[in-house]
Amino acid sequence: MTACEAPDCERTAAVELHIPWRENMLACPAHARGWAARDGVVPEPLDGADGER
Repeated sequence: MTACEAPDCERTAAVELHIPWRENMLACPAHARGWAARDGVVPEPLDGADGER
């Protein structure tokens, strides 16, 4: 599995965030929630990431 790309996070990424003003980002569920609340950001679950926390 791939690691979350948020600084200082060692969790497994479960979501790819499509962010219009920068490159896409892989994130764990905790970091994805914060990003997904922003206008224009679209979260897409990664294949095989069911049940990641």
